[in-house]
Amino acid sequence: MKKKLIAAILTGAMLAAGMTTSVWADGGKSFVYGTTGYSEEMGDAGLNPHDNYSGWSALRYGVGETLFKYNDNMEVEPWLATDYEFVDDTTVKITLRDGVKFSSGRTMDAEAVKECLEDLIAVHDRAPYDLKIDHIDADGLTLTIYTTEPCPAIINYLGDPYGAIIDMDYGIQGEGGSANVAGTGPYVATNVTPTQIDLVKNEDYWGGDVKVDNITVKSFADGSALTAALQTGDIQGTYGLQYDNYPLFENNPDYTINSCATSRCFFGQFNMESELMQDQNIRKAVEMGIDKEGFCSMIMQGRGVPAKAAFPSSFSYGNDAVETVSYDPDGAKKLLEDSGWTDTDGDGYVDKDGEKLSINWLTYPTRLEQPKLAEYAQATLKDIGIDVQVNNTSDHRTFAENGDFDVYVSSTTTAPTGDPEYFFTSTVVGSKNYGKYQNDEVTKLTEKLHQTFDKDERGKLAVELQQDILDDDAFFFVSHLNMGIVTKSNVKGMAAHPCDYYEITADLDVE
Repeated sequence: MKKKLIAAILTGAMLAAGMTTSVWADGGKSFVYGTTGYSEEMGDAGLNPHDNYSGWSALRYGVGETLFKYNDNMEVEPWLATDYEFVDDTTVKITLRDGVKFSSGRTMDAEAVKECLEDLIAVHDRAPYDLKIDHIDADGLTLTIYTTEPCPAIINYLGDPYGAIIDMDYGIQGEGGSANVAGTGPYVATNVTPTQIDLVKNEDYWGGDVKVDNITVKSFADGSALTAALQTGDIQGTYGLQYDNYPLFENNPDYTINSCATSRCFFGQFNMESELMQDQNIRKAVEMGIDKEGFCSMIMQGRGVPAKAAFPSSFSYGNDAVETVSYDPDGAKKLLEDSGWTDTDGDGYVDKDGEKLSINWLTYPTRLEQPKLAEYAQATLKDIGIDVQVNNTSDHRTFAENGDFDVYVSSTTTAPTGDPEYFFTSTVVGSKNYGKYQNDEVTKLTEKLHQTFDKDERGKLAVELQQDILDDDAFFFVSHLNMGIVTKSNVKGMAAHPCDYYEITADLDVE
């Protein structure tokens, strides 16, 4: 009853203010943002941080905030918290910031944070494994978390977007891609759909003056339409611009391009239950048949950096710390020949027992780089005799979960918490291990990483884990992203960030 009453009061206030559409009748500064990074098929539509990856949208668009955040060096800093202390290996005491209110009007205290985190670990797919929470005590502004086992990275994980603190008394209004929440951020969502979010500034924001009154976030599935919208002024800023369209805005005084290197990586995982992919020679040949340098320079227009492994070279445990195969078409052909695959009929594709070597490449369109990578790999793998059938679909998760692929190429931010553990717990041994890769030693090392406090030792374990999955040819890594945000030149205070969050903040201004 309390949830419904608060929701009704807030909804009534929004209706009274005329805030239920993107037509802003009350004037003030407004900003329209276009993105390819918001959609149901990417799992981040809606604003409920406890649902899939929608916490990314809550953080990106200024509705939610976490207890801790990451600076430009991906180091953890307090945000809604002000301090923390490990009392022992399984107990961490967190001091919360005073004077913070949810957009519902409720004061944020330890009890409110406890309610939020308890709901998170009850319903989320990744958070329980990451956080290892046993129980939580709340006392004023002091939150004490007890874990079932040592969890050295818990502070990093509490900065993950799923950790956005929301008012559970207000609850989750709507479902899926239309879900709205009451957060602590500089903006309040008044209308949420799977393709658009309307925002108004939070008049009671604890973090200072919010400069823009009204914001509309629009989702684009088509890169050309996104570019056209920026050119015509239908949007004033964007994330997700096609790389071959950047020259349209470079050296143009009407636009500003802000970019930075990130750990977002375009990578593939092999289906270890596919009869073809059970042959390691074929998996290795696929890796050796993709020209990463060519893809980054010609297709990504230099806005991608060739990847050897999960983490970029700026990380001590990144590319430079591991060894893997290089682009080698002749070597790839030799591997295929060793497994009995040769071109017997002269059609340019290798065959065996009368069957052409044809692989099913699964990817999706909302990350514009991925269909382009599929086309590029299709061409370069043809050179070594492999036929690539591309399934570029927004329904990629269904195909992935059903194992209906030989190669599944997606993208993820491999270190969104500033720590190497995330990639292994989510993708290598976790729920995103769609290729059903299994290596007991990798599982054991991941568990060891999860319980290791020493930072240098964590880095060594990350290198060892990457080397293991590379030696098994279970995953291949193509490119790390240089993230770019392009805005009109009169838009200030909007910057790309290494973790791929924090796009719309209180610093945003339109002059």
